[in-house]
Amino acid sequence: MLTLTDSAHTAVHTLTTRAGLPEDTGGLRIAQQEAGGFELALVPEPVPGDDVVTDGTSRVYVDPQASVTLADQRLDVESAATGTAFTLEPQ
Repeated sequence: MLTLTDSAHTAVHTLTTRAGLPEDTGGLRIAQQEAGGFELALVPEPVPGDDVVTDGTSRVYVDPQASVTLADQRLDVESAATGTAFTLEPQ
């Protein structure tokens, strides 16, 4: 299952809080696109069937297809010229 670094947990929590999403269910959703790659979106709740990665203060929802692809990956963040960029690295 996808894991998150401490930095990624903090970034997700900050983004969902700033977006005014529900504290108990708001999170970052990762969905695999048909053409390849992933779509990231801030959402108020998961879609049925999503896997949930949480530390209690931040939540990442992963669609079933992306969950298989990302099973051995870790989500991290790095600073970019345009703000925060999420990155993937092997666990």
